[in-house]
Amino acid sequence: MKLANNKILITGGATGIGLGLTERFISENNTVIICGRRESALKEVVQKYPSVITKVVDLAKVDDRLELFNWVETNHPDLNVLVNNAGIQNWVEISDDDLYSKAANEIEINITAPVHLSNLFLKVNALDTIMNVSSGLAFVPFSRVPVYSATKAFLRSFTLSLRHQLKNTKVEVIEIIPPALNTDLGGVGLHDQHPSVNDFIESIFIQLQDGKNELTFGTSETRAKANNDNILEYFNMMNP
Repeated sequence: MKLANNKILITGGATGIGLGLTERFISENNTVIICGRRESALKEVVQKYPSVITKVVDLAKVDDRLELFNWVETNHPDLNVLVNNAGIQNWVEISDDDLYSKAANEIEINITAPVHLSNLFLKVNALDTIMNVSSGLAFVPFSRVPVYSATKAFLRSFTLSLRHQLKNTKVEVIEIIPPALNTDLGGVGLHDQHPSVNDFIESIFIQLQDGKNELTFGTSETRAKANNDNILEYFNMMNP
């Protein structure tokens, strides 16, 4: 992937890892489009980075995903990078009364949306890169976030298949595999003790420069390389 002179759509680009990617891609001389549910969060990014293009979208809704695609195809046909970053994380117990409703929303945003958007945006003639943000939890689940962990395992598997199916095309498929980072994913304060987004972004951009298509950092690198015995060891450590 070339790091400059792209037009990039980042879902969930106003906060967390998405914002980190937005900031770095801007600094590398790219045009960045971000989308998200909260107009206020999008406006905050534009106040700091006036060049950013925004679109209010609820990726849990099929019609919103279709409207996003049609808007891009009409107004930004030169879009060449799709970053499927948006995701939600629910800390739940399997016995919770609201488990199903939370899980359904989590699955819609974390699984259905990136699958649907990948299919749609492959129709954009300029597209040459799809980046999917999975997680170290794709390899070793954290039982407090059982649905989230499973959705990231799905996205990891889907990304491998997507890369294989597109191997003879111009479209490169890149997987970003973060560990837990200091973001508000899952709730404010839950991840304060974890590494910063800035350190993570710096690391994965070095890997992009080296031409890698699976980008890891810290504990996600170890988990991505783990065998079955290592995975069980990690599981027991994370889920005492």
